[in-house]
Amino acid sequence: MVDGLKPERSFRCDSIQELPDLAREIISEAGDYKVWLFEGDMGAGKTTLIREICSAFEVEDNVSSPTFSLVNEYQNNSGEIFYHFDFYRIKSEAEAMDIGCDEYFYSGNVCFIEWPSQIPNLIPDANLIIQVVEDADHARRIALYKNG
Repeated sequence: MVDGLKPERSFRCDSIQELPDLAREIISEAGDYKVWLFEGDMGAGKTTLIREICSAFEVEDNVSSPTFSLVNEYQNNSGEIFYHFDFYRIKSEAEAMDIGCDEYFYSGNVCFIEWPSQIPNLIPDANLIIQVVEDADHARRIALYKNG
């Protein structure tokens, strides 16, 4: 459970071949949420899942974790813009503010945020939390929580 929230949907993903269908399910569940928070341990598959979600949105850019740049911008053929953040390495919320994260978060574009726990005071109230947990058998459990 995430901060007292009950998951809206839960999925089990046994193989990478299941990711395209899972990505479409997540997009369908997301509705109008623009800020997507990806929670999970290092190596749980957050970036891989974001890559597949971007593919489902028909993003043709190379999707990779913005570990050092903090934010990557992607665009699909329809002109929609997506922002991908990785706050794993930041030392303070001020670093996120320095890149103008609030402008991105409130831009109306979908924002994928890895390691949102590094910037708890900057996250918009309305968000979709996507929790990725690796099981002992290497399958992934994905839970979706709607906040706000």
